[in-house]
Amino acid sequence: MNTRNVHLFVFDSMADWEAAFAIAGINNPQFQRTPGRYRVVTVGATTRPITTMGGMRILPEISLSEIDPDQSAMLILPGGDRWESSGNLEAIQVARAFFVEAVPVAAICGATLALARAGMLDDFHHTSNSREYLAASGYRGGSFYCDAPAVTDEGVITASGIAPVEFAREIFRTLGLYSREALDAWYALYRFGDTSRYSNLLECVSQ
Repeated sequence: MNTRNVHLFVFDSMADWEAAFAIAGINNPQFQRTPGRYRVVTVGATTRPITTMGGMRILPEISLSEIDPDQSAMLILPGGDRWESSGNLEAIQVARAFFVEAVPVAAICGATLALARAGMLDDFHHTSNSREYLAASGYRGGSFYCDAPAVTDEGVITASGIAPVEFAREIFRTLGLYSREALDAWYALYRFGDTSRYSNLLECVSQ
């Protein structure tokens, strides 16, 4: 089995919690349909260390210039203040290459604003922190805006900054990471604190 890379863009002031559920699930083989099918690779504008909004130091494994969309399963773009000041332009250029090759792109919070500003949400159903938040970008996709925590349309995943669990669920669904039963159990546990379905999965595994 060939392990496929899921690329996580990391940068100074990145909102580290917004992609936390997603990357933890991808790297944890428990309940996965095919354990080891994916692994998360951190990618920065360069390979110099970055400091997240939460103060964590991360050493990117590769730089953006090393990414080949054909060799990637997905690009994940966490939120952070730099998107709102038109920063991270190199990452948007890479995201555009993913769009062209129809490789999934997942963006949350401020990263959705950057995609909108670049015209990449004009033709896809999407969401963000609010309708007004994206309208400030001047984009033309307002008619496709959905009032929902997270939305997926043809491999384009967008989410509000207050919906990291829903963001992760859409990523898992797009990657086919879990069975429907396992995905529902995961969501019930982390969204509502409902342990019943998760407990049932544990019982099935132990039998």
